[in-house]
Amino acid sequence: MVKVCEAPATVNNVLSIRPMQVADLQGVMRVECSAYVSPWRLEDFYRELTMNQLAHYFVAEQNGEIVAFVGIWLMVDEVHITNIAVYQEHRGKKIGEQLLLFILDEAKRLGAVRTILEVRVSNSRAQNLYVKHRFRFVGLRRNYYHDNGEDAFLMERDLRC
Repeated sequence: MVKVCEAPATVNNVLSIRPMQVADLQGVMRVECSAYVSPWRLEDFYRELTMNQLAHYFVAEQNGEIVAFVGIWLMVDEVHITNIAVYQEHRGKKIGEQLLLFILDEAKRLGAVRTILEVRVSNSRAQNLYVKHRFRFVGLRRNYYHDNGEDAFLMERDLRC
């Protein structure tokens, strides 16, 4: 069950999704560091929240604990999904899928007609999730990831259908 609200959920296993705030950054960094080999820095998130007018970030909470987050940049009528991260202990519970569906709805609400993202070539689990939700492969970004030079697939979805 997904509930979009400003306050954390009080019922067990209810996922609450709300806009990310600066006060959330310690919890966000906990998720980020568990999800990625080369995590963003706290300063990167702070800058996204306070200076990037294109950025929209959301946290997912269970029982008042941040367990995942998602971020987008809205550029005219296109949304770029910058990241979706789920805390290691909460993977396999469809939280990432719930965040993806939430952000696709949010993108439509913001007037976007298309969404794009990059995904590691080695991350078949994420690729399968995106394909399940009508994303298609449209390109390859060579040496995209700085930590190991891995390529990224560029994927997109038309939000009008």
